[in-house]
Amino acid sequence: MPSANPIALGLRARLIGVVRTTFNDQARGEKPVQRSGHALFPRESVTWRVHGDVTTMMVGGVASLLLQMLHPAVLAGVWDHSAFRTDMLGRLRRTARFIAETTYADRDIAEAAIARVRAVHERVGGTLPDGTPYRADDPALLAWVHVTEMWSFLAAWQRYGRPITRPEEDIYYAETARIAEALGADPIPRSKGEADALIATMRPQLLVDERTREVARFVLNQRPPSMAVAPAQAAIFAAAVDLLPEWARAMHGFKRPPAVPLVRGSTLAIAKTFRWAFG
Repeated sequence: MPSANPIALGLRARLIGVVRTTFNDQARGEKPVQRSGHALFPRESVTWRVHGDVTTMMVGGVASLLLQMLHPAVLAGVWDHSAFRTDMLGRLRRTARFIAETTYADRDIAEAAIARVRAVHERVGGTLPDGTPYRADDPALLAWVHVTEMWSFLAAWQRYGRPITRPEEDIYYAETARIAEALGADPIPRSKGEADALIATMRPQLLVDERTREVARFVLNQRPPSMAVAPAQAAIFAAAVDLLPEWARAMHGFKRPPAVPLVRGSTLAIAKTFRWAFG
């Protein structure tokens, strides 16, 4: 039971307020996503469990974005069609809200969110610096975005959450495949082995150039919403870099955080604090 101590209650309220302000665009009147008994996934699903932790989703979300930017066509879509220089937090917020709505919200809300994303993808396209055309609704690009997100969320959960078994990891990929399918991704991994194999298959297509480095700088140098949360944000961003596969860190030119035990210990403490706050 949450503590009835006034100081503890005040701290809980402040922490919850920070999270809600960060993940909901109050200027647009967004409210926290309400959990529904008629969601795309049942309450007892592995997906509800993995996606229900604030800290692991933040760590995984930043890591997944860094992975996605290694694909030149995904990078081009961000570079050509988003205001990442002025609204990187907005991009992260929209991704988080999409995950929340498709995981927990009423089925009608989830399906509407998927339809909106598909409509955006249909309008996004262009040409890579080498002249190769790209489209955001390319099934292979959608597969890369999907697998990097699911891989990162699961890896963050396994490190900072309450670890699940290997069969449950397979169930997680099998469950979340329905979102990838609804978005038009192909191929779609339905187990951890298939996810690892898809990432390995797509690695030869990945590269880093000055645009990749610039987007990564914007991701990792975001101004915190308030100085009070600056240390937590720094720990979470360092944890995201630490979460990346070694080959991805090498491509980005990132060094493993110099004090890995401190980064992981701090992030785990942050995770436990938010779990306490949210009961």
